[in-house]
Amino acid sequence: MSRVLLAVNAGSSTLKFRAFTPDGRQLLARGMVDRFGQTKPELQLLDGKGQTLSRHALDDGSRGSAIAAVINSLADQQLEPLAVVHRVVHGGGRFTAAMRLDADIRAQLEDYVALAPLHQPVSLSVIAAFEEYDARLPQFACFDTAFHAQQPEVATRFGIARHWHDDGVRRYGFHGLSYAAIARRLPELGLERAKVVVCHLGSGASACALDAGRSMASSMGFSAVDGLMMGSRPGYIDPEVILYWQEQAGMSVADVRRELYKNSGLLGVSGLSSDMRELLASDLPAAREAIELFCYRVAREVASLAAAMKGLDALVFTAGVGEHSPEVRGRVLQQLAWLGFEADQAANLTQARRLTTVASARAAYVLPTDEEGEMARQAAALLQ
Repeated sequence: MSRVLLAVNAGSSTLKFRAFTPDGRQLLARGMVDRFGQTKPELQLLDGKGQTLSRHALDDGSRGSAIAAVINSLADQQLEPLAVVHRVVHGGGRFTAAMRLDADIRAQLEDYVALAPLHQPVSLSVIAAFEEYDARLPQFACFDTAFHAQQPEVATRFGIARHWHDDGVRRYGFHGLSYAAIARRLPELGLERAKVVVCHLGSGASACALDAGRSMASSMGFSAVDGLMMGSRPGYIDPEVILYWQEQAGMSVADVRRELYKNSGLLGVSGLSSDMRELLASDLPAAREAIELFCYRVAREVASLAAAMKGLDALVFTAGVGEHSPEVRGRVLQQLAWLGFEADQAANLTQARRLTTVASARAAYVLPTDEEGEMARQAAALLQ
C-alpha cells in the first residue's frame, strides 16, 4: 500500500480529489464525486494520466458515505492517505498561510461562514466527515484568501467608516490557490519579475494583478460574488439595487442571496444557461448579449488592474473558460487591442500557449491552473 497526500476540493454539488506522492509533486490518481451530498451520487476515479480506473454509483447520499467511498476506491488501487489537505475559501485576515487543522482552528473557521455562506459550510462539513471517518488522519487547510493577504492596504479598503474595516469588512480576494499555481509557473514564460494580470475564468470568475508574482489587487472583494460577471453571479453591482429589491420587491435576505448567487450572471442575462459552452452554441440574442457582457467586464477589469500596478506586461488566461474557449479569449484580446495586445488568431484557435503575435507590444498566454497541486505542495512543505 502506497501512502499518498490527498487534496480535496469540495463544492456545493461536487467533491474533487487528487492523490499525490507525499512530496506533492507527482499525481497518482484523481477523481470526483458528482452530486456530492445529494441523491444518487456517483464516484469516478482516474489514474494520473486520465485513464478511468472505476466508476460507480453510491448507495448513500450522505457526505460521510462519500468520504468513505473515496478512501475505499483509493484502497482498491493500493493507495492510502497519509494526510488530507482541504481547500477552504475564507481564512479572513487571521489565516494567511496553509496550516494543520485542530479543533481550535476549525472553531475559528466557523467565524467566516457569514463571509462565505455557500462555500465555508461545505468545506467545514467535509473536514468533519474526514475527522469522523479517521480522527488520526492529519488534516491541513489551504485558504483561497491567503494569497492576497500581502496586498497593499489601499487595495483592501472600502470607502466606509474605519470601524467596519477594523471589524473585517474589507476586500479579501479569492481564487488564491489558482493564482498561486499560476505565479509558480510564471518563470517558465520569463515573467517572474513582470506585471501580469491573470484572468481566472470559469463558473466562478475573477482577475488578479500580479507584480513579480505578488498579488497587488483582485476583482473579488469582501465575498466571492464580487467583481467579474460569472456563471450565476452578477459581479459588481450597485448596492442600491439590493435595497431596491428589499424595499420595492419585498425580497428577504434569503431571496436576495439566492438572486445574487443562483439567478444572475450568464444564466440571468441569457435566460438560458450558466454554462458558457451552451451560450456559445446558441443563436438566441440574449445568449449573445450575455457573452458580450462577460467579455466586456473582463476587458474592463484588466485595464483597472493594470492601473493598480501602474503598468502591464502580459495577460494570462486560466480555468475552464479561460483555458478552453478561444472565442472568449479572442473577444477579450480584441477589446484590449488599444493596450498593445495583437492576437494571433491561429494560435488562439489551436490552443497554443502564446496567444499574441511576435510583434505584439504585450503578450497573452494560456496556462492551466492546478489548485489541487498547489494545495499538495503547500501541505507537503508542512509535513516535511
